[in-house]
This record gives sequence, structure tokens and C-alpha cells, in this order.
Amino acid sequence: MKQRKLLFLISIMVLGIAACSKDATHPFDTRFIHIMENDASEVTVSDKANAVGTYNVYLSSRQFFDTVVVTYKVTAGNGLVEGVDYTLLNTGNELRFLPGIYDMPVRIKWMPNPVDTLRKNTLAIELVSNNKGIHLGLPGPDAKQKIVTITKIP
Repeated sequence: MKQRKLLFLISIMVLGIAACSKDATHPFDTRFIHIMENDASEVTVSDKANAVGTYNVYLSSRQFFDTVVVTYKVTAGNGLVEGVDYTLLNTGNELRFLPGIYDMPVRIKWMPNPVDTLRKNTLAIELVSNNKGIHLGLPGPDAKQKIVTITKIP
């Protein structure tokens, strides 16, 4: 009887140990780069605003020792004019994540100017590429937060 109990307990332990490593996931193994504003991919700004908007690009990764260069593009809808409605404060179209840096800003100065509600009053910041092959957007087939869209509203 004691041998049966001992054999049963050993069997349970072996199965438990084997099951612990099976299909184990490592949640921080997938490195990714994403952009958002207050946890959202779509935000608004008033056409009366006279302020600087900061839209952060985040590197989600274990510690790394190389510089990650992220390229992005800014696309304005037909209702916004650079220099009239907004000004890009970043120079160029790259962000450099030095070792130990995990967020970098894209800054836009919003200027007070009424919008035509019949036009597309959006500004999209899209992550285009990086030099380390890191996934752009949140992991998954939708790649959410690869683009943040700012809509200027009355």
C-alpha cells in the first residue's frame, strides 16, 4: 500500500514538472515598438489649441546594448496645413533609442486656426521601420499602435 502511494506521488510530481515546462511562454521575449497617446491610437486636439503635443514612441524590450533607430512618417489630411495648423518640432524622421532609453517623443506644436469640418483634419504619425528588425506596433496580426492619428476638431 505504501509503495502504491509513493509510486502515485512520484508519478504526479513527474507529470507536474513536465507540464510546467510545456507550452511555457516568456512574455518579454517579443520586442516591439509602438506609439500612443494616453493609451489610445486616436486622439483629438482643439482648433483653438496653442500648445505642444508630445506623442511618445515606446520600445518594449529587455535591456539591450545597441542603439535602435526608428524611422517614422507624418501624414497630414487635406484639411491641415503645416505652418498654419501645426509645426513639427522634431528634426528629421528618425528617433534614436540609446541603450537604457525606452521612450522617445515626437513633438508637434498646435496653432490656433479654425478647421473646415468638410475636410480631413488629421495628422497621422506612423512607425515605418527600425534598424534591428523589431516588430512595429503591438504584437499580433493587427499591429495596433503602429500609427497614432490626431484629429483637429472645432
